Amino acid sequence: MKIIVDAYGNDLGPSQPVEASINAIKLYDDVEIILCGKEDELNSLLKNYTYDTSRIEVLPADEVITNEESPTEAVKKKTNSSVVKAFETLKSNDDVVGLVSCGSTGAVLTAAFLKLGRIKGISRPALCPIVPAKGGQVLLIDSGANVDCKPINLCHFALLASSYAKAIFNIENPRVALLNIGVEDKKGNEFSHQCFAELKKMPINFVGNMEARDFLSGNYDIVVADGFHGNILLKSVEGTAMFVMSSLKKEIKSSFFSKIGALFMKKAFKNLKNTFNYNNHGGAAFLGVKKPVVKGHGAGDSLAFLKCIEQVRKLHINNFCQKIEEELANLGEKENG
Repeated sequence: MKIIVDAYGNDLGPSQPVEASINAIKLYDDVEIILCGKEDELNSLLKNYTYDTSRIEVLPADEVITNEESPTEAVKKKTNSSVVKAFETLKSNDDVVGLVSCGSTGAVLTAAFLKLGRIKGISRPALCPIVPAKGGQVLLIDSGANVDCKPINLCHFALLASSYAKAIFNIENPRVALLNIGVEDKKGNEFSHQCFAELKKMPINFVGNMEARDFLSGNYDIVVADGFHGNILLKSVEGTAMFVMSSLKKEIKSSFFSKIGALFMKKAFKNLKNTFNYNNHGGAAFLGVKKPVVKGHGAGDSLAFLKCIEQVRKLHINNFCQKIEEELANLGEKENG
């Protein structure tokens, strides 16, 4: 299988996706990589490694779309950018199975929607990041792709994330919750009430409402929200984690005895740091488009890129997009029957 990697637009430069690509083909015999970006620079970086040259190729693209640009305008005008060329290649080649990018989120989502297109029957694609939680992880969908939604969108989000959890984590019957201001069935605004009623009808393991404070409790595998509130929840969790880690570091350095005590807790602190390190958890899959697309963190290192490549590989092996189409077809037959 060929996986295309947008090698530009991320904070740490092309050296990280190049290193990740080398590691990917060494780990997986069935993976080939297409690195998309500035040809001379990518070839120069590849010369630093010993690898099977038949399994990594460079797709030339001289332009880069930055976070400061309007995504829609940039995707339309910068036709020779790494993001646009990557998606055009993904769409037009059957042997290219998926795409990874740690570049501009807006550009990736816009290009995926305009160049690749939605899976038939999906009202809107959605971002689904993996967030560390008690005992494992929790998926949040949507985390920012769709700020204004209808109940049918959240139903499709839940269906997409349920299939994703089965494909990536082998969770047979993932528990799906609706983000709300209380766990009672009647909590929330009119939109929440409508979503709750519709989610109960879906062929998923819907377990009801969830308050934001229980997001990392381990009691849920998937949390469904519109992109506006989902993004607020995600950023709040990220900000809290950063505050806790920085405060802990400050307190450890505050006195001699704190430093001595920290030596005995070194392993525990290291494990905690690894838990909250986004590089260890891969990227946010953009679910609902015709082929697997994973958007990594902008500051992601080579490990983050490698995890994203692994996600695309798993989604392809599990025929994720095809299964979604089949589930939607079966759902339509039941509704018509």
